[in-house]
Amino acid sequence: MSAADTSDKADVAAWLAVAAGTIGALMATLDTSIVNAALPTIQGEIGASGAEGTWISTAYLVAEIVMIPLAGWFEKIFGLRTFLLIAASLFTVFSMICGVSHDLSMMVAGRIGQGFTGGAMIPTALSIVATRLPPHQQPVGVALFGMTAVMGPVLGPVLGGWLTENVSWHYAFFLNLPIGIGLIALLLTGLSGAPARWSMFREADVLGIAGLVLGLGGLTIVLEEGQRERWFESELIWQLSAITLVGFVMLAIGQRVAKRPVIQLKILLDRSFGAVFLLSLMVGAALYGILYIIPQFLAQVAGYNAEQSGNVTMISGIPTVAMLAVFPILVRRIDLRLAVALGLLLYGASCFIDIGLTSDTAGPQFVLSQVIRGFAQFFAMLFLNAAATSSVAQELAEDASGLFNAARNLGGSIGLAVIGALQEQRTTFHAARLAESVTANSLLTQQAVPREGVVQINQHIQSQALVMAFSDLYWVFGIGLVLMIPLAFLLRPLPKDASISLAH
Repeated sequence: MSAADTSDKADVAAWLAVAAGTIGALMATLDTSIVNAALPTIQGEIGASGAEGTWISTAYLVAEIVMIPLAGWFEKIFGLRTFLLIAASLFTVFSMICGVSHDLSMMVAGRIGQGFTGGAMIPTALSIVATRLPPHQQPVGVALFGMTAVMGPVLGPVLGGWLTENVSWHYAFFLNLPIGIGLIALLLTGLSGAPARWSMFREADVLGIAGLVLGLGGLTIVLEEGQRERWFESELIWQLSAITLVGFVMLAIGQRVAKRPVIQLKILLDRSFGAVFLLSLMVGAALYGILYIIPQFLAQVAGYNAEQSGNVTMISGIPTVAMLAVFPILVRRIDLRLAVALGLLLYGASCFIDIGLTSDTAGPQFVLSQVIRGFAQFFAMLFLNAAATSSVAQELAEDASGLFNAARNLGGSIGLAVIGALQEQRTTFHAARLAESVTANSLLTQQAVPREGVVQINQHIQSQALVMAFSDLYWVFGIGLVLMIPLAFLLRPLPKDASISLAH
């Protein structure tokens, strides 16, 4: 029986365990994006081309998204404490490998290891909340977990940019050494051991596990590399798409023939959890997509460096963190359907505010939308997390947590793929339309030709077309978020004054 069952109030050891889970999840989400700002520098030092260097990010994302839904199965085999100790120790080791890497293969190998072990620490953070906190204190743990989902991606570029500009990119990985040691100490103090269940290996859903690896791994690579490979003009993308399809077919077969499927996909057919899954995809797309758009715009249009851009993106995290203290109160008093709908509405509004971009737009013009986005993240993400764990039976809550977290990361990959495709297409479209309007009688031509010439006119057109393309991206995300609002009312509400039910 867990501490959550035997005590009305969590002891110090329980809160140390919750702190460990929070730190572990934060480390994992932070390392998803911490290398983004340092990528050009890392590529130069390890001798990788721009195309090759993208695998430094892609390798981590693929490994992480594959492990997240598998974490619950591994947790049952090894026990929560042993599994997290293995994950935290190996995550620290792989981080050191990345930090001392001198070539691309060594770096990618380290990032794959980081992704697998980091993916293990994300959903298991909720397991700690469930097993170590009594029901009435679980909303506090859920709030802390929700913070990692928001602050990890937000702080990653900021921290990575600062370390690259002021110290060295190596410390983006070396930073995990002292944190990893502290995390291991917290796990040893706050969690008790449980015997391993090795018999589960004999009953393993081999088809399901292989299907998850091939399906999710292949799909993530297609989404991450599709634009660079020109999508289905590339033989590689066709091959990866075939692997993805085979993987999902194997996963579906495993659901029918395995005695214990590795993850219960039948919960996706539940109206409430199906809505949670789709909403998590959209919110993940918005979270990671907009965190990508803002630094790209500021770098390409306003001339900001990585550290300056990071400071702007970090603004959205401030309201989210400020609201965490009231989440345990609000989750019992506000209908979570209304809270999620409000979050989506605010998220969409923050995007619509940014559609009026111009070539003169800089950091200060993003402050209002970023503040609104911070409140949107609080309502959309934290209350959606509560909906994910309350929308299924208790014995399926671990599967729900894995699918929910995987959906958020997969949504991020989808969002980035949409950005990659639309940005190029819309820039080309706007450039062509602007070029059509440049005639001998146009004001732009009359102003530019005497002083600068045709080359400068083309530069003005391309610059303006790029700004217009960024505005289009905000339109797409804003409309997508608003269209998702009706799904919020398919969620299963929590009874008033009820505690959040988590997996045990």
